[in-house]
Amino acid sequence: MKMKVLVLLLVLSSVPCVSADGLHETSSVSGCSDSDGEDVLILDDEVVWYADFYYQRGVDSLPAFADHPHWKEGMYEHAVVNKQICRYNLKMARTALKDFPKQRDAPSSVNIYTTLNVEIGVQNSLICHVTGFYPAPVKVTWKKNIKKVVEGTSITVPLSNKDGSFSQTSKLDFVPKGGDVYACIVEHMALTQPITKVYAVEDVEPILGPILGPAIFCGVGVTVGVFGVAAGIFLFIRGKK
Repeated sequence: MKMKVLVLLLVLSSVPCVSADGLHETSSVSGCSDSDGEDVLILDDEVVWYADFYYQRGVDSLPAFADHPHWKEGMYEHAVVNKQICRYNLKMARTALKDFPKQRDAPSSVNIYTTLNVEIGVQNSLICHVTGFYPAPVKVTWKKNIKKVVEGTSITVPLSNKDGSFSQTSKLDFVPKGGDVYACIVEHMALTQPITKVYAVEDVEPILGPILGPAIFCGVGVTVGVFGVAAGIFLFIRGKK
């Protein structure tokens, strides 16, 4: 197993707060690396907000039915400033420690799959899971029938693996239609060319198709059997007479 040298700086803060439901703990993680930054807000071990520096926006991770605090306004701009300060501190740390060893590892695995069984015309989600890369992040692009797709896409913040590498997952909401071809394209600084995984939507045969044939065959068989029994009884009675 290769050991990774993490080239990043992290700042962790934690603040306990009290509400009518009891004691809650709010914490935040702010950090940066050579290629990316991270700014995450956590409430009771659940990520409730994070900065998406790729799409240049703040992402509210709370479910739709939850209360969405207004104090999150302006947090993305604050996260951008934090990343700039972190990059400066990282540069100073490099100078003091005579630079860190530079290491780059391409993704070891890229998988694409659906979250639900595919039914034509029923909304579903495609998942593109990338793991084993260093440093973070990866860039994930979705395409449908060769055309780039932006609407309905999202990507998680990089998560650290036990060996020091990272994992990241991107999602695309879509409605399956027979013949459509989707592609997940992954880019990383350690790759000489992108990794592409393809998912093709197959035409699903209507349910009546495979069931109707055996049903008709069974019905014909029963009918023939009934006629055969009736004919046998008729011949038996006639023979007796």
